[in-house]
Amino acid sequence: MNETRESDDCIVPKKEANKAVTRVVAAESLEVSRSAKRNPQEQNTDRAQNRETVEHALERIRNAVRRDRKKRLSTLWHHVYSEATLQEAYWRLNPTSSPGVDGQTWQGYGERLDERIRDLSGKLKGMGHRPQAVLRRYISKENGDQRPIGMPVLEDKIVERALVMVLEVIYEEWFENFSYGFRPGRSQHNALDAVYMGITCRKVNWVLDADLSGCFDTIDHDWLVRMLEHRIADKRVIRYIIRCLKAGVVEDGQWHEQIRGTPQGGCISPLLANIFLHYALDGWVKKWRKTKAKGDVIVVRYADDFVIGFQYQNEARQFEKELLARLEEFGLKLNEEKTRLIEFGRYAAKDRHARGQRKPETFDFLGFTHICGKDRKGRFQLKRKTIGKRMRRKLLSLKIEMQKRRNWSIPEMGRWLTRVLIGHYRYYGVPGNYRSLHGFRQAVMMLWRRWIIRKSQRSKGGYRRMYRLGKRWLPNARICHPYPSERLCVI
Repeated sequence: MNETRESDDCIVPKKEANKAVTRVVAAESLEVSRSAKRNPQEQNTDRAQNRETVEHALERIRNAVRRDRKKRLSTLWHHVYSEATLQEAYWRLNPTSSPGVDGQTWQGYGERLDERIRDLSGKLKGMGHRPQAVLRRYISKENGDQRPIGMPVLEDKIVERALVMVLEVIYEEWFENFSYGFRPGRSQHNALDAVYMGITCRKVNWVLDADLSGCFDTIDHDWLVRMLEHRIADKRVIRYIIRCLKAGVVEDGQWHEQIRGTPQGGCISPLLANIFLHYALDGWVKKWRKTKAKGDVIVVRYADDFVIGFQYQNEARQFEKELLARLEEFGLKLNEEKTRLIEFGRYAAKDRHARGQRKPETFDFLGFTHICGKDRKGRFQLKRKTIGKRMRRKLLSLKIEMQKRRNWSIPEMGRWLTRVLIGHYRYYGVPGNYRSLHGFRQAVMMLWRRWIIRKSQRSKGGYRRMYRLGKRWLPNARICHPYPSERLCVI
């Protein structure tokens, strides 16, 4: 392992002795556990009391971190195996998620919830619970590759969620402000707003659109453990996380050891990835911007996808060169197909026109294509529209799903398509994207017309009828999000 050389925010120093111990009162349940099969009002009362107990315990941890940011926390495990924390973690899980190798579902586990949580808490207290292997499945990506998705067993999800609840309180105090992925109170649209405001309000002339290649699958376990030990001195927390990393995966009925990476699909994987990237990337970028950059530099990162804007081209090229070396030190690398340095910004179109070049290139980020455009008065305006490939892929998946629902009635199909369109508008309904939203609605209507024609022996899919059905069931395209400047003022 390489010796550490840089500052506290950029890279992990050698393991230091914990000279000060932060004592935190354990989060205990306020009432005696009872059977899960009881009055729903009693269940809601117990859950509210448990949530209050957990929030009180987490607030104690947060205050301890704020009092002394240099201390390593050594008494955390009792918060994880607390019955109140485990029950709250169970309720925060997705009830419809796929089961793991044991086949245990969320509903089935809740039939004897109190008894099972009590048993799980006892095992965790004595470190007797060992995570099981993760069931691996694959989903298709836009470029045709397969993305591995892991499905842990339900009890492992509960423990991981409890760990996330405790560790998030600690690391949220250290994460950089330009990191938006998988963090409480932050979303994709917050990252999109940051990119919009950074390009329109700062001196940005060059944009590095970068993407890490297989970030979740290439995280080095040794580096990750060292990074965790930088803040966490409780050996039981570290030991359990190591067990999760070494549990392996089950694929086609065969167990495989996992030497690197964290399984995508687990509750704790996004947080571990953020911790790894905080030390490997975020802290280094912050220091580089402060010490080496002479012009404006903006940074926005969402998980393994990030956008960096520069004022000067030579600084952008120098940063890209040093970034490759930095990532290689931690076993990471950039996706060459998705990483580009392009001329982009308020003066990009004017400068390129003066050199006899075509209009500026575009870049994709979080589902939107960003374009150098102009408003009605001829001033620069950053325009965003739905990525064409993503829209076509969505329409193809809708076509397949509609074929599976051929026996549905028209009202049933209309209600389902209404939910599809509303969900699409809620994400892609940003200012300036109305044309793409309207085009998506028209394409959905044509798919529905084809579905009606194939469903019936007689052709009943005339355009007049489709217009009436669309007016009845398909909501019109609408913008659901304000301009980034308005939302940031509210925040």
